[in-house]
Parts: sequence; C-alpha cells; structure tokens
Amino acid sequence: MKPAEVTSGAPCELSIVMPCLNEARTLESCVRKAQGFLERHGVSGEVVVADNGSSDGSQAIAEGLGARVVTARRRGYGTALRAGIEAARGRYIVMGDSDDSYDFSALAPFLERLRAGDDLVVGNRFRGGIAPGAMRPLHRHLGNPLLSRFARLFFGLALGDVYCGLRGASRAAFERLDMQSSGMEFALEMLVKGRLLGMRISEVPTTLSPDRRGRPPHLDTWRDGRRSLLLYLASMPHGLFLYPGLVLLALGLVVGAILAAGPITVHGVRFDVHSLLVCGAAVLVGFQLVAHSVVLRFLMVTARLLPPQPRFMAWLGRLRLEHGLGAGLAIGLVGVAGVAWIVRAWEVRSFGDLDLVSTMRIAIPSVTAIALGLQVAFAALFMSLVKWQARSRDSG
Repeated sequence: MKPAEVTSGAPCELSIVMPCLNEARTLESCVRKAQGFLERHGVSGEVVVADNGSSDGSQAIAEGLGARVVTARRRGYGTALRAGIEAARGRYIVMGDSDDSYDFSALAPFLERLRAGDDLVVGNRFRGGIAPGAMRPLHRHLGNPLLSRFARLFFGLALGDVYCGLRGASRAAFERLDMQSSGMEFALEMLVKGRLLGMRISEVPTTLSPDRRGRPPHLDTWRDGRRSLLLYLASMPHGLFLYPGLVLLALGLVVGAILAAGPITVHGVRFDVHSLLVCGAAVLVGFQLVAHSVVLRFLMVTARLLPPQPRFMAWLGRLRLEHGLGAGLAIGLVGVAGVAWIVRAWEVRSFGDLDLVSTMRIAIPSVTAIALGLQVAFAALFMSLVKWQARSRDSG
C-alpha cells in the first residue's frame, strides 16, 4: 500500500495507532516501519498519530510522512489512545508506543490472530525478547511479573506480559470495552474488562528495544504501579472485600451466638468471653467489608471502569434509605435492650459489683448490636448519597 493511500477517508482493514508526546526523534522511524508493514503485506490500512500536546514538531513530522494526526487535548496515555482509536477507520486496530521500542514492521502475528476472530491480542516481550537496557530491572523482574501473576490469579487471564504496549483489538471489541482510563492503567483496564466481558484474548511474542528518545520515559514506576494495583483490586469479579467480609460476618455471628450461651471447649482449648469479644469485632469488620464492596462495585460500574451489571444495579436500585435506617434501628434497639437489662441487674445489686463473666456475655453482644445498627444506618445513608450523586451526574 502506498503512503498516499493511508490518508484516504475510506474504511480500511487495519489502523496502527501511536500515542505521541514530543517523540520527534523516534516518530519517523515508527511511522515508516508501520507503513512498510502495510505495503509489504498488502494490507489496506492507515497510520494514526494521536498527539498529546507535543511541542517539538512531532505533528509536522507525522503529517509529512502521510500519517493522520489526531489531537488529544487532555494529557494522559489512555486519553491519547482513546482519541486515536475513536478516529481510526480500520476494522482492526493495533496500538503501540512511538518511542521506537516496538517493531511496527512485525505486526503480522497480531493481524493473523485478529483475522482468526480474537477480540484482543497482546504482545509478550518476555517470549519475544527484551534487548539489554530496554526494560528497567524493577519492571522486568518485579513489577510486570507481579501484575501478570495477579491477572492470572484474580481474573484467569492466561497472559505473561499484561503491560506490553504493543497490542491489538477489533473495532467491535473496542466499542464494547468503552475504555475510561486516562493513564497507563489503560492497558490493564482493557484486559480486565475484556475478560469480564468474555472476550477472546490471545498473546503473541514480540520484541522490545531500548527507546531512542534520549530522555526519561513518561512512565512513573510508583504512581502508575499504584494506580494499576488499585484498578486490579477494585475490579476483582466478586469484589476485594465481599467474600472475606461475608466469612467474617458469618463466623462472628455463629460462633458469637454459641459463646453467648456459654463457654465451649474444642480439643482441650476453652473459649469464653474473650473469644466472644473477638467475634463482636469480626461482625463489625465483616459488615464494613461487605458494605465497602457494594459501594465500590457501584462506583466502578457507574464510572464505566467495569462492564454494565444489570442484575447488581437492579438489586441495588430496590434498596432504599428507609430500609437501611429501619434495619439499623431494629438491630440497635436489640443492643439497647441488652444494655438496659444489665443496668437493671446492676440496680438490683444496689449498683455494686456484678459477675464479670456473665455480665460480659450480655454486654459484648449488646454493644456489638448497637455499633452494628449505627453502621447499617450510616452505610444506607452513604449509599443513598452516592446513588443520588450518580443520578445527578447522569441527568446533567
């Protein structure tokens, strides 16, 4: 394909999108390699440079080579990629950094998998080869392997290099993904959403060379790593806090009810009011984890960082503030009744000493119930405010 054909307004098979921020030293090499790939393989395609506010003449270089320049006015790796992808005309889209670290002349494996019906195709630099000095040791031996392991553990993504910047997808897949991230976590959002949506995701070997820009990369190790980890934790299929919270809540209630009736001995170990106190703490912490899980899931779905979840949203929509306030009041009144019983028993003894063990067997569940009732009421209030804010944002 001739470079002049790249700027045609007609739809094509492949769009090669390159985010760009002051990449004048390397952009020409990347564009020429991409154009060479299209021409050698007879692929109908285009090169799209998504400029993110360059001040070094990168835009003129790209236009002079016949690439199409798209401006992303807001800063951010993800923002630039979204602008380029939205403007792309190809049935398939391959994206890659314009620092000349990825080989745009070797895109055949990506296109082959996309043509075979895969929704997402990710490069694996560990399988393809990493040149000396191309990746920081911290990223190569800790950051990337750790994030890739989390992807396999939490989401069942059989990938070995989740942060590879050279990847592709069909246009239909990108439209379903509805990407929202503005920073480097864009790469992980794509994979997490794709997995949750049941997309076909594959991996192909690719190489990584040292970038030739002569300046530090835009990637910030700790900031981007922290944001990526937060995205993982907030996107876990059943919530980071839900299952641990439910387990703590159930154990606290069941074991606590048994201990409230009297001490128990298991394999020679006696459990009494001290263990009952731990059960009360487990109930309170467990409820907090469950409540946080529900709110976090709602925020992630309404921010479109997770795919739509109609059943969850319908269930949440049926919950009203008055439901939570009523439940909290009922639980709290049970606790107040227990405290009143203790005060009455104290009064009978002329406010003298009470039996410590029997009193604590009532006091601990009572205080736990009062605290839990307040938690339920405030959780309902907070959830109602979050839902109201989301409705206001959508209507605006």
